[in-house]
Amino acid sequence: MSSDSTFLVELGCEELPPKSLPALAESFAASIRESLGGAGLAFGEVRAYATPRRLAVSVERLAARQPDRETERLGPALAAAFKDGEPTKAALGFAASLGIEVAELATIDTDKGPRIGYRQVQPGEATVALLPGIVERAVAQLPVPKYMRWGASRIEFSRPVHWLTMLYGDQLVEGAVLGLASGRTTLGHRVHCPAPIELAHADDYLARLESPGYVIADPERRREVIRAQVEAEAARIGATAVIDEALLTEVAGLVEWPVALTGSFDGRFLEVPQECLISSMKANQKYFHLLDAEGRLLPSFITIANLVSRDPRQVIEGNERVIRPRLSDAAFFYQTDRTKPLDARRPMLESVVFQRRLGSLADKSRRLEALAGAISELIEGDRQAAIRAAQLSKCDLVTEMVLEFPELQGIMGTYYARDAGEPEEVALAIQQQYLPRNAADEIPSTKTGVALALADRLDTLTGIFGIGQRPTGAKDPFALRRAAIGVLNILIKGEFDLDLKALLQLAVEQHVELSDDDRQGLALDVLDYMLERLRAWAQDEGIDTDVYNAVRARPVTRPLDFARRLRAVQAFGARAESKALAAANKRVANILAKHEEPLPAEVDPTLFESDAERDLAAAVQRLREETAPLLAHGAYQPALDALATLQGPVDAFFEQVMVMAEDPRTRGNRLALLASLQALFLEVADISLLPQ
Repeated sequence: MSSDSTFLVELGCEELPPKSLPALAESFAASIRESLGGAGLAFGEVRAYATPRRLAVSVERLAARQPDRETERLGPALAAAFKDGEPTKAALGFAASLGIEVAELATIDTDKGPRIGYRQVQPGEATVALLPGIVERAVAQLPVPKYMRWGASRIEFSRPVHWLTMLYGDQLVEGAVLGLASGRTTLGHRVHCPAPIELAHADDYLARLESPGYVIADPERRREVIRAQVEAEAARIGATAVIDEALLTEVAGLVEWPVALTGSFDGRFLEVPQECLISSMKANQKYFHLLDAEGRLLPSFITIANLVSRDPRQVIEGNERVIRPRLSDAAFFYQTDRTKPLDARRPMLESVVFQRRLGSLADKSRRLEALAGAISELIEGDRQAAIRAAQLSKCDLVTEMVLEFPELQGIMGTYYARDAGEPEEVALAIQQQYLPRNAADEIPSTKTGVALALADRLDTLTGIFGIGQRPTGAKDPFALRRAAIGVLNILIKGEFDLDLKALLQLAVEQHVELSDDDRQGLALDVLDYMLERLRAWAQDEGIDTDVYNAVRARPVTRPLDFARRLRAVQAFGARAESKALAAANKRVANILAKHEEPLPAEVDPTLFESDAERDLAAAVQRLREETAPLLAHGAYQPALDALATLQGPVDAFFEQVMVMAEDPRTRGNRLALLASLQALFLEVADISLLPQ
């Protein structure tokens, strides 16, 4: 065995929850990585492996032992340690505390003068002696969603554990975790390789598990094997497989040796909206669905078996038998829901609580009517369509289909609204109220959808803030961060130049259930929270934090305008003149902040004493006139490009002019000139906050 070898640990257990598997594997690797670093051990790449029956970590090039450490203990000052060449009680006591003789002490120079002390080299421990404790701590820190016990043992884990493998190179690492003594054997596939597999070396792990073990331990490789198999099966029958990444990860957590098989179902089920069938196949059976060349759902599916069957047809028929009643349930829900018009479900919303203090879903719908109608007018949409969409927006939440498949909210509302003869824009808005679902998602494509999507989120934000339930730390039970980012994305991507402060005030006014005290300052509180979310938006756009801070310092309440300023200031920051002008603006801000007396309302040219003052005043006046129409139309980048020409006059002014002149009129006039300079830049952002 070389001095630097691979360390392998594998914890074998009964089938782990597939959705928890990625987090468990990453936590296991991260904890071991952190502990190795804390122990001062050198190591290479750390890899996490996971299957339904195992969690494993391998560490490449792990040093065989810790480096030796020199330790130093300081004692009393040299003058206090010896008197007339003889050790004092202070020196004797210090030596005794270390268990050594006074003669073994050394004189050590410090910044406080010479002191007696003791230096020694502490040998590093062998890695194999440290590893059991490191693994034990890592297992204890795993984010297990729910613990269980098994047999007569008091040991707890996510599932019963059955084996522990720990190797350092070809050496067995002796230790125990969760009551299991470590060994050098692992187990392969339950069916294809039930016998133990002995590992001669940690580097053999992946290869030996794959053959003869029939286990692909690397979750990423297993995902890609499944992807390739699903795509190959789809191509074989001339279809396109829709591979949802979350479903792919979950399926990879269910199998160790994936085998893709294609089954079919009765074509009569295609009369049901395809989203219903897809949800049933994904949620209940973990199947991948297939589309034809026109993007229509085919009566076929791909399932991933966890073994190589001698008779695949039996496996396929078994899956076909299982999916039939599932799809029958979906068809039944659909037909049952259609017996009652969507509008007839509105009274049912009265008994469904949205939030105890904010009322029922019917109360929320009434607030949305007023809010969506008002927003629709602001964006030149159809007010009546927005009101109608708001009335129907939550009705599908009490349908059988959505109660069974919550992810179909909005989608089923659109189907049922069309079925009831509602206008297409109204029907489509019911689905689009939930867009965007995340920062990368599309925004509503219709103005009615935009009005309803904004109203829904603004109502939730103001309501939840109003009852004092704003997000804290990682806790955000009402998804307010996502709601805020959704509003910002709609306004910015859709280029709706609306005043967020005014929209929030409008939303607050609909919350009649809140007290006057609850509503006091509520709109500004939510506004501040939402504008702070633009920081993350700016980072995603590649905009510097300093640029965000510069714009945030101004009272900008229109998100689209905020975004335009961000992009303009980011571009300005790349110019050669930006650093000098930022420094000048900071200098101006500092000077003006120290001056407490009122400044003259206007700059008086007759008080100028130098060409530098006249040149700067002329440049400021010229640029004020040049940039005014640009700023009025939100053309911030060309305005800042024009202001960049001020660097020369500004530099000359500070080189040649004493701002704080003795004469109060001259001093006040110069300060007024600087204030006018500062005001030009503040029309866009506080440039003084940019890097200098």
